[in-house]
Amino acid sequence: MNLIWFRNDLRVADNLALQQACNGGKVLAIYCFDPRQFSDLRFGFKKTSQYRAQFLIETVTELKQSLGQLNISLLIYHDKPENIIPKLISQYNINKVYLQKEWTSEEKTVADSVISASSKDVTFKSSYNQFLIHPEDIPYNDFKQIPEVFTNFRKACEAHLKIRPLIPIPEPLPKDNLVKNDTNVVELTDFGLDYFQLDYRSAFPWKGGELQALARVDEYLWKTKRLSVYKKTRNGLIGTDYSSKFSAWLANGSISPRTIYWQIKQFEKEIVKNESTYWLFFELLWRDFFKFVSLKHKNKIFQIKGISNESYQWENSKETLKMWIEGRTTSSFINANLKELALTGWMSNRGRQNVASFWSKELKQDWRIGASYFESMLIDYDVHSNWCNWMYTSGVGNDPRNRKFNPSRQATVYDPQGKFQNLWLQPTLF
Repeated sequence: MNLIWFRNDLRVADNLALQQACNGGKVLAIYCFDPRQFSDLRFGFKKTSQYRAQFLIETVTELKQSLGQLNISLLIYHDKPENIIPKLISQYNINKVYLQKEWTSEEKTVADSVISASSKDVTFKSSYNQFLIHPEDIPYNDFKQIPEVFTNFRKACEAHLKIRPLIPIPEPLPKDNLVKNDTNVVELTDFGLDYFQLDYRSAFPWKGGELQALARVDEYLWKTKRLSVYKKTRNGLIGTDYSSKFSAWLANGSISPRTIYWQIKQFEKEIVKNESTYWLFFELLWRDFFKFVSLKHKNKIFQIKGISNESYQWENSKETLKMWIEGRTTSSFINANLKELALTGWMSNRGRQNVASFWSKELKQDWRIGASYFESMLIDYDVHSNWCNWMYTSGVGNDPRNRKFNPSRQATVYDPQGKFQNLWLQPTLF
């Protein structure tokens, strides 16, 4: 029997590990809600907030249903994978384990622990399954050759662009592939998290899951055709449609970047091809770039000097941190963005750049604390995008110009009438 270990690839479409697992023999699937993902971070934040936890629960619930339609049982545990998977290997006589390849330290440590605790007769087959451009298809022979500047990476990739075709959903297996399954999806309270009501002002009101992701793609591209104006609206702050909002589903692998790319190409063929359609591809390429940066630099993306090895006099004030988190800084624009994050688990791209710049370059606080807070709170947290973006904005990453945002000017440009600030800073009747 083959086992597929789902991690950040929570979908049945365009999933190489799932396709490989279904190539022969019986198949069993597993997902572990690892308790370490809900523990405290080094700077005191809960690693996963209630917002992302709920989104993940919804995603795994939907995955279980989708796999059920393929006659594949998804066993769900609230335990460390190294405690569970070796036992399943023995119980079900597993020969091969298929999984998505991860390389950041925590994820790699977990995979290594599972392999160490498992029978030596079992083969673990991992594959890159989270890129737009597969690592074998980039115009570099070695990850060490990845440029430090995005523009150089983009131009080289565009000159030799190869996007692989989508991997189809496997055909349903015979019904006797199903095994007795009395495991259930967990609840927020199992992680020590509280239930919450969706804030009516949230720019991200969606649920987790592959079908939800595909529905959003359908809505944004085909029903509203908002993709055609994406470049003009992407710096918005209020509402659901100023940007695609695909990032949360991309982050946990509910949808693949290739799926979005090929939808963009279809849209360009049937509706319009313009700057906006290119710009969504451009953003997907940025996402790939940061994954390659982390492949190149490994744990340096978590270190205080970053990948540029710059030394700054960072401060670490608990009072300043509390003021920043609660949205009580000297900037109402910064405060509004932080209120939105605290109450919804979401913040616009424009907001994130300003908030990170304010924390590291105005308040001069240790950038890693801000990155850890975002890791805790964001629904769409992705280890590579989050930590590399924080490095970039804080002057220890890939920004050759080391820019600093002026929140007053940014508010004037992007919130000229103060609607966003009023939305989050004025007392509410609800």
